[in-house]
Amino acid sequence: MINKKVANVGEATQGIKDNMTLMLGGFGLSGIPENAIAELVRLGVKGLTCISNNAGVDDFGLGLLLQKHQIKKMVSSYVGENDEFERQMLSGELDVELIPQGTLAERCRAAQAGFPAFYTPAGYGTEVAIGKETREFNGKMYVLEEAFKADFAFVKAWKGDEAGNLIFKGTARNFNPCMCGAAKITVAEVEELLPAGSLDPNQIHIPGIFVQRIFQGVNYEKRIEQRTVRPKNN
Repeated sequence: MINKKVANVGEATQGIKDNMTLMLGGFGLSGIPENAIAELVRLGVKGLTCISNNAGVDDFGLGLLLQKHQIKKMVSSYVGENDEFERQMLSGELDVELIPQGTLAERCRAAQAGFPAFYTPAGYGTEVAIGKETREFNGKMYVLEEAFKADFAFVKAWKGDEAGNLIFKGTARNFNPCMCGAAKITVAEVEELLPAGSLDPNQIHIPGIFVQRIFQGVNYEKRIEQRTVRPKNN
């Protein structure tokens, strides 16, 4: 029986070194690999290139790595909720590559599927296309975008089994699935880890072939990025 279970987040992050390129799933603060991020902070690895839809907030998510100046470059789409990110970017401390959100997702999926590159119309005629090959298809111009190359992908799922099969819940099914298998090593942390064969095959979103390590996560905060409430009626 295939068993990809590791004992804890420390074992799951073995092999992480300075100057690596990491993918981190999640959208805003939804579905982020909280345990893995906390361990990266504890390890103190530096010079990281992080591929993630956004950069967390000042005191949570990838914002924790930014506080410690562990990230050298952010490859992201939306970064508007992090003051420290903005400060480091404007001061030149942080290299930032902003990518259209669909292109970011597709560059992950291309890496997952083994495609070296793909054409997309997004960004043609803008700064996004500078220095990139362009080509016309059926009268419309496209930009050639290369698949990502990452050392580790860290994802978070609701349930998983010891063979690495994953089920995502709600909005955590965002960038997590397309990052599975898109790096040399994919590490999945799950809220509930079950024996292999326990999951309904019809409910599995990502098969275990895309996952190298899986562990049971703990102490999920699941913080809300922005909370707006209606004033109480008097």
